[in-house]
Amino acid sequence: MQKLEFTEAVELIIDSDPRYTREAYLFLRDALDQTVKLRKRQLGEGGHVTGPQLCEGIRLFAIKQYGPMVPTVLEYWGVKKTDDFGAMVWNLIELGVFGKTPTDSIDDFKDVFTFHDAFVAPYLPDSAGKKEQIAKRAERVES
Repeated sequence: MQKLEFTEAVELIIDSDPRYTREAYLFLRDALDQTVKLRKRQLGEGGHVTGPQLCEGIRLFAIKQYGPMVPTVLEYWGVKKTDDFGAMVWNLIELGVFGKTPTDSIDDFKDVFTFHDAFVAPYLPDSAGKKEQIAKRAERVES
């Protein structure tokens, strides 16, 4: 079987699972690329990333790309929580576009962070809980 090009795979996925837009998948691919590059620069590690690591990379990339509009953009694309990123990744894995290790699970994407904490709270005026939210998110990514 010939390996599908990314855009061909996305079109097949959208035909059978229209929950997420084409733009959401393109964004996911770009966020994955940026996450791998960032990990290579910062940690000297490239290649495979875990679900929580990818979610953190998505968070950083989304804020860089869309700033305070992230929640609006993601919702327009059909993405409402980190579980949705997992569903998209798994759709791509099932078509052989993305790979996985034996320890990877769709559950790795479950409730990694709330969109409010990740994309709204950073733009709110400083509050006592803001530093705590950031520390909790960093703790989850490291584990």
